[in-house]
Amino acid sequence: MLSTFSGLPRTAWIVFAGTIVNRLGFMVTPFLVYYLGSRGISTSDVPYVLGALGAGNLVGPLLGGFLADRSGRRATMVIGLVGVAASHGLLFVAPNLLSLMLTAALLSVTGSLVGPAASALVADAVDKDRRRAAFSLVHWAVNIGTAGAGMLGGFLATKGYWLLFTVDAATSLVYAVIAATMLPRGTGPKAAGPKAGAGGAGYGVVYRDRLMRGLLPLFAVSVAIYCLIEASLPLAIRDDGLSPTVLGMMFALNAALVVILQPIATAVLADVKPLPVYVSASVLVALGVALTGVADSPWAYAGTVALWSLGEASLGGLHSSIIQSIAPEDARARYQGAFQWACGIARFTALTAGTAVYAHAGPSVLWWIAAVAGVGASLTVGALGPMINRRHIAIEQAAASDSAPVAG
Repeated sequence: MLSTFSGLPRTAWIVFAGTIVNRLGFMVTPFLVYYLGSRGISTSDVPYVLGALGAGNLVGPLLGGFLADRSGRRATMVIGLVGVAASHGLLFVAPNLLSLMLTAALLSVTGSLVGPAASALVADAVDKDRRRAAFSLVHWAVNIGTAGAGMLGGFLATKGYWLLFTVDAATSLVYAVIAATMLPRGTGPKAAGPKAGAGGAGYGVVYRDRLMRGLLPLFAVSVAIYCLIEASLPLAIRDDGLSPTVLGMMFALNAALVVILQPIATAVLADVKPLPVYVSASVLVALGVALTGVADSPWAYAGTVALWSLGEASLGGLHSSIIQSIAPEDARARYQGAFQWACGIARFTALTAGTAVYAHAGPSVLWWIAAVAGVGASLTVGALGPMINRRHIAIEQAAASDSAPVAG
């Protein structure tokens, strides 16, 4: 099954290795609520820090995409990773609520600089026919590292929260060194011909794109439904009278299934066109999350987790692959930045509006919304398939024309 990833260029494998290292240290954010409690931050003040953390995720992707297209992919990654390490140190020593909020925002801004730059760097290095496999590889790295971080973080937290901050900062610095010494500069392809620079250096090129304006909210709906597992799944398990141990088992099951199934799914589905895979996998995620509403025992919850985990494993990197297929060559990082910005809004919506609907309208309303909205958004993306294919062909033809030798 790993033969699916064979032949990918060195850059993709370096990003893969660096991502695993970095995500192995992803410990502070999952345990931030517990750390704040140990600092004496009241329950009523915790949302201010978490809100600042979420707000940073709305700024970082856009800034990261802009910098990666303008100043280079590698430089943006290194700035973000070093900034993450520094932010962890500042967050650990922050003396009061205001400084905790500011450093939490700085942490999420710097952390989210990296993704758009890394995605664009991979797209620059990989032939168009292998980008789907390359993005799946990077997504797999995220899951491998996150699974390890979850197990290690729980152990280290019992020994002292300073260990979480130290490991998180250290792994960010290690990835920064890997990026600085082993990755290409990655300035991105230069536009050529009469249309060169027509899109400008900012995000106008993205938001004038009608197809992108249609895809972003549809992708955001699917991401928001997936993010319901962060807050609404714990609420459902708690309300069924089950222990926190059951919740931990569900997250461990998800991590194990995705790590095992993603390379298998990538190999099995390699010859299937991306859009049908995306639609089917997104429907699985939506239905799996929605079926949480009928689960009431550990085995029933495990069944729903298995369903949406299969969808997640099948999706592996398809969002980014589809975005790259419609992005102009000189705006790849900004297109990725816009997508990851939409993901930040989706996650924020799931954690706020999702829990509000659960609490005030009732769990069944939330799960029905997840089913209907998720399936509807997935099918609509499928309906946009002809437009996506036409755009992809046009971009490839333009690239071939620009690279052709000029007669005379």
